[in-house]
Amino acid sequence: MDNLTHSLFGVTLARTPLGRAGRGATTALVLASNAPDIDVTATLGGAAKYLEWHRGVTHGPLGLVGLAFITAGIVALGRRLNPKWRHEDDAPFGMLVAVSMIGILFHVLMDLPTSYGVRLLSPFSWRWYAVDWMPIVDVYLLIVLASGLLFGRVTADAKRRNAVIVLTFVAIIYGVRGAAHRQAVDLAPILFGQTLPPRCDPPSESWIDSWPKPAPSMRPDGRRCLVEIAALPSFTSPFDWRIVAQTSNAFELHDINVLDRRFQVSASEANDGHFWRQAIRYPNVWTEPVRQAAATPLGRVFLGFSRFPAARTANDPTGAATVRFTDVRFVSPGPIDQRGPRSQLFTATIRFDAIGRVISQSLGR
Repeated sequence: MDNLTHSLFGVTLARTPLGRAGRGATTALVLASNAPDIDVTATLGGAAKYLEWHRGVTHGPLGLVGLAFITAGIVALGRRLNPKWRHEDDAPFGMLVAVSMIGILFHVLMDLPTSYGVRLLSPFSWRWYAVDWMPIVDVYLLIVLASGLLFGRVTADAKRRNAVIVLTFVAIIYGVRGAAHRQAVDLAPILFGQTLPPRCDPPSESWIDSWPKPAPSMRPDGRRCLVEIAALPSFTSPFDWRIVAQTSNAFELHDINVLDRRFQVSASEANDGHFWRQAIRYPNVWTEPVRQAAATPLGRVFLGFSRFPAARTANDPTGAATVRFTDVRFVSPGPIDQRGPRSQLFTATIRFDAIGRVISQSLGR
């Protein structure tokens, strides 16, 4: 989630019984609620370093413990440097560590339900995990959390009661998005109709997706097959979703509103609407140059980060090849016919000369 949401959630936590830990607990909770995003400093090493380290160690087990001690240390150091901040009811250092750990844990738990995902077990495992319920910025969550700061500020009891109300509404937002996500996935076969190929493997029953995954391949009979279907949340409504169907040779994207009345009919009648004609397609063909590009330093970093990397190859008359990976999660939002990456950060371009030597590798077109 965005840092404003994390900060507001930290303040809300401070209005629960956690705030009784003593003076400094609120500061520790707000700092801890943002601490894992310190990995943004990796951008000092370049955009590729950002992709390599983002939501990694600082969001894993070592980050949970290490950042909790660092956050508690910052609060304790502030007291030492400024005597005016010292009080008899100051939270002891151990309690600051405990509440900081809770703040960091909730940060990670709020990042997990986003389609961006989080590397929960890094540095022991660099796999990404995501639940796909929430966008990076959820306006409804922001409204609820911000509203909680405007009411019940008079007494401690009023603040605690208000915090319970806010957290209840937060749970409802997550519940609504979770239910809508399930419905969007269930409606996906209707969207793609007859164009949806059979599954490559039996569908996974896990509600958490993880990656990176092996490069897709055709069925033994040479026919294309369906790797997976995902529903990615929108920034505007909990009922608007972008469906991503990954086949063995392409990604097909379609926008859907789960409240669309056209879906409140039988599957056969819905298919008559030819929804599949509105889908857009991103080829994903793994040629030999693509495999070479995947083995380059930038290729390894990008494919380690990217959830849905669409690979394309272009050859010029001299025999040189250009391979471009695009993470289709980050294609432009808005109307489905507006193609192209939302940010060049999520496109990797690697060029080879005629004998297969790397000429250049960069993020962007």
